[in-house]
Amino acid sequence: MSHAYPLYCMGNPLLDIQVKAPEGLLARYNLKSNDAILADESHLSLYEEVTQLPGVVYVAGGASQNTARGAQRCLPPKSVVYVGATANDKFRDQLVEAATADGLTTEYVTIPGDIPTGTCAALISGHDRSLVTKLSAAEKLNIEHIRQEHTWNLVKGARVYYIEGFFLTVTPDGILEIAKHAAAENKIFTMNFSAPFIPQFFTKVLDEVLPYMDFVFGNEGEAEAYAVAHNLPDPKDVKAVASYIAKLPKVNTQRERIVVFTQGIDSTIVAKADGSIQEYPIIAIPESEIVDCNGAGDAFCGGFVAKIVQGADIPTAVAKGHYLAHEVIQQVGPTYPRVVKQD
Repeated sequence: MSHAYPLYCMGNPLLDIQVKAPEGLLARYNLKSNDAILADESHLSLYEEVTQLPGVVYVAGGASQNTARGAQRCLPPKSVVYVGATANDKFRDQLVEAATADGLTTEYVTIPGDIPTGTCAALISGHDRSLVTKLSAAEKLNIEHIRQEHTWNLVKGARVYYIEGFFLTVTPDGILEIAKHAAAENKIFTMNFSAPFIPQFFTKVLDEVLPYMDFVFGNEGEAEAYAVAHNLPDPKDVKAVASYIAKLPKVNTQRERIVVFTQGIDSTIVAKADGSIQEYPIIAIPESEIVDCNGAGDAFCGGFVAKIVQGADIPTAVAKGHYLAHEVIQQVGPTYPRVVKQD
């Protein structure tokens, strides 16, 4: 059997093409300054355009891979495995190189043919980031890939699972396969809403997986989108939305559901199924020290989930999440500092 990695992460591996957005670029492509969307026909010329801009930076990205890299930086070697689909091309090589530098073990499923590895245009304006994703090979991963002996052994060997909400657009049945295994074995299954369009447009598949979630992660924008999709009375009341989700029916009744919503510079909200709600202030930082906030939410989840793997309590997990997010916003994109504090 394969090495047992306690944390199993899965999602869309993407090479981030990150650049400061020049005046008018977002408007020209009808993009919001702080959003995450899937590319359509109108965005196809965007990728070539941004590669020609000054200061372009390439980062091994994809929401769950960012989180996996962050979690591994906080854990002993060989603690985290990341599964996703790529082509066999130069972008995959760049992803492997960057992941390896963070100590992350990647198990990329290779998609044959001429479909390239997925990319994401990360357009930075001020402290905001607009992410435009072209999934390409990443969206070709399916339930049969997950069921293959080697990949399924990685699933069986894990104790905690983290999957990005973006992956609900790729293989909801594959996610459910892992979620059902976690529930049956009383393991910890976690997911992140990832972007407002997931609860907004993929409401049905999200609602099918939610009963299996032990931890639900998201931010205030995603909480609002969920509330609107479910006709909750006050979509902007983040605490009420978190509490509502925490109390929804759950398959594995041996664990209560915990909902964790970050809110940028405002306190992080943690709601439990018992009705309790806690607020945790973030680590204050002068605006002059912020490089950009791209990947901050993924970093928070990396620190948080690492502590859950280690059996820590919620305040300790939140503190580690805040620490890692605090470090990442002082770097370019979803990259981690050379030294991550161990505790």
